[in-house]
Order: sequence, then structure tokens, then C-alpha cells
Amino acid sequence: MSETDAKRPKTSEEEVGEYEKLEQAVAFIQSKFPTKPVIGIICGSGLGGLADLVKEPTRLTYSEIPHFPTSTVAGHDGSLILGELGGAPVVVMKGRLHFYEGYSLRRIAHPIRTLCKLGIKALLVTNAAGGLNTEYKVGDLMLLKDHLNLPGFAGQNPLIGPHDERYGGRFVPMSKAYPKQLRDIATAAAEELGLGSVLRQGVYAMVAGPTYETPAEACLIARNGADAVGMSTVPEVIVAVQAGVKCMAMSLITNNVVLNVDEEGEANHAEVLAAANARQPDVQNLFINICTRIKAQVDTGKL
Repeated sequence: MSETDAKRPKTSEEEVGEYEKLEQAVAFIQSKFPTKPVIGIICGSGLGGLADLVKEPTRLTYSEIPHFPTSTVAGHDGSLILGELGGAPVVVMKGRLHFYEGYSLRRIAHPIRTLCKLGIKALLVTNAAGGLNTEYKVGDLMLLKDHLNLPGFAGQNPLIGPHDERYGGRFVPMSKAYPKQLRDIATAAAEELGLGSVLRQGVYAMVAGPTYETPAEACLIARNGADAVGMSTVPEVIVAVQAGVKCMAMSLITNNVVLNVDEEGEANHAEVLAAANARQPDVQNLFINICTRIKAQVDTGKL
């Protein structure tokens, strides 16, 4: 900080600490929707239709929630929907924030911490991802069993910076980021709905974006164990795990990643949205079923 910055009077926004901003956001949301949500859901690119199925919804735009950052990407509406889905009280983020939009990962943490402080027991995350595993087809669903946090290797992590114990522990174990309990729930729901043949389990690699991977980059990531690659999800899961919230994440494979420079075609965002829209009804039914199952686990004290 320069001497000039140090002497400059602080604005009212700067005078409010991070945790106080979180409390103000939560208080505002609770004033509009007093019921404690059991499940938090983050809708990925083209999958925002799930939020439209919430019963008796209370809709809040990100811009009206104190200190809440806004989404700027096509396919991400930028509103918080509270109500009931599958018999469970839910809070749904229709639109997420991305590192490539210019937000720091610490800033991206704010909405997730808001959901956690509202009292959710589980966070369900969706994303659109490129398939690295050559057995994956466009339209497949991949349940995350692990991830590669590639920005983390370069020193980008939402937990970097001054630590506040009220958020959770300083050093967060990530070996059980996607617990088998929730993966089993999702698998059972998919089997019941006839989606078992398109549901896979794999490793997701997060890249910073917004450029899609070169073939050399894609091959490097695939050789290191990733089945799919995308530009989100991992920071959100890290923050939720720090808060003690269990996470389930699912990728919709919207394109096959180019692994050879001489292959025809290349990835584009319109293709991603088109593939997401085509599979959206199945994803919606699947998540309604998952919410019902999670609510039953919560009611019986198993989650």
C-alpha cells in the first residue's frame, strides 16, 4: 500500500470486514426467506433451468444482496433462488463466479460461505466440462470422485490470505472432498431414473481459463489422471469443505477435448450451452431425486 493510499479516508465498504460482510449478506437473505436451507446448489453453464423448478421460490438478484459479487458470463443468470426442491429446503445459485472474470478466488469464496452460513448440510455443484477420457461421450454425466486443482499449483487458492477461524480450519484436508455417501446417493438416483449408463465417476481438472486448452495442455492434464476439464467448481468445494459442508459435484460432458493438433473442430461456448440444454431435463430430474434422498438422510441423522 502506498503512503497516499494509507492516508486516504476509507469508504464505508472498505470499513466493513470480510466476516461482517458475510453476516450482512446472510441477514438480508434470512429477512427474505427465514427457512433454513438444507441443500445448496450451484448451477453451471446452461444448467440454470434447475432453479426454475424450485417450488414457492423467493428470488434475489446478486446485485441486491449486500456485498454479493455478480456473474458476467452468458448462461449464468446471477440470481439466488430459495424454496423447495424434491421436498427439501434449498438455496440455488443460478449462475456462478469464475476466476477468469477477474474475481480473486477469495472473492469467489464469499457466495459459498454465504450458503454455508445459511445452514446447508450439503453443497451440490454442477458444471459443464470437456471430456478428456476418450471413452466419454458428449451428454455423459461425470460424478466427481477427486480433482486436480491446477491453479492451486500456481499459488491460487481461495483460502490464501489472512485466516479467520470462523470460516473453519487453516489447513484443510481434501482427501475426502467428494464423500462416497453422496456419490452413492447420486448413483442410486441415476439408476432409478434410467441414467445409470451415462453416469460415470472420474477426476475433474480445473484450469483458470478463459481460453480452452491446447492439445498439448490437454494431453498433459489427461496423462496426470484427469477425465474431464473445466474452469470452476474446485474453489467452491474447497471453501465448503473448510466449513464442514459435504459436497457432491457433477460435470456434464459438453464437448470432447481436442487432443491432436490435426483434429477437425475446436471447442466453443455455444457448443457447450447447446449440449447442456439438450441434457438439462435429465439433470433436473436427477437433482430433484438427489435432493429428496439427501433430505431423508438429514431427517434420519445420517448426514
